[in-house]
Amino acid sequence: KGDSAHHLIITISKSENSCTGLTVSWFTELVCFVLQGILLDLTQVTQLHGFDPVWLVLVVGGVTFILGFAGCVGALRENICLLKFFSGVIGFIFILELTVAVLAVVFQSQVREWINDFFLANIRAYRDDIDLQNLIDSLQKMNHCCGAQEPEDWDLNVYFSCNGSHRSREKCGVPFSCCVTDPADSVVNTQCGYDVRNRPKRDWSDHIYVKGCIAALEDWLPGNLYTVAIIFIVISLLQMVGIYLARTLISDIEKVKFSY
Repeated sequence: KGDSAHHLIITISKSENSCTGLTVSWFTELVCFVLQGILLDLTQVTQLHGFDPVWLVLVVGGVTFILGFAGCVGALRENICLLKFFSGVIGFIFILELTVAVLAVVFQSQVREWINDFFLANIRAYRDDIDLQNLIDSLQKMNHCCGAQEPEDWDLNVYFSCNGSHRSREKCGVPFSCCVTDPADSVVNTQCGYDVRNRPKRDWSDHIYVKGCIAALEDWLPGNLYTVAIIFIVISLLQMVGIYLARTLISDIEKVKFSY
């Protein structure tokens, strides 16, 4: 009877593991199928030369899902392999964050130049994707800026350029997010930037923001340095706590296995 019961327990355990494996495999295939459809659609529809914010959301969401899945299943099933993967990836991300922060401080001029080129590339692709368009508009409205260094950066966009013979209604203009708005206005005037760069430069400041977004970012950072530092410290502490808890659980599991 004891052997039969032991055999039954082993059979049930194998069945549970098989069922769990099939469920995880099916779920993984479903997620891959959905992501493949989304990425294929993005490739066919956007064809961007700039930055598409959807890619950032997909990457961050994918990494978060994989980490959450590994940590949760590893803790519930006491799976050392998943727990080591969880703590290892978080440790890698932590080291990567520190490396990026140090490099950004050491190579400030190169970082500034890279951000400027990055912003200019996305100005060229402004009308190519609605997500990118909304991101740039939000950035310009929030920071009261226009273009990377100046409003004339919008000459790089085919719709806003003053050069050439195109008949775009936005020619020699800027996006509405560059406009100096009246707090009393309840309706956004999306045509406020039309033909504004045809006017004398001395009149631009009456209608649009003349400061570039790179300069606005440089002005914003020193005044909010403590806020940025606190956010970075909190994220780092959470990551270290996650690594500590995962390593502690791994140690406890190994002690229990060793005792048997």
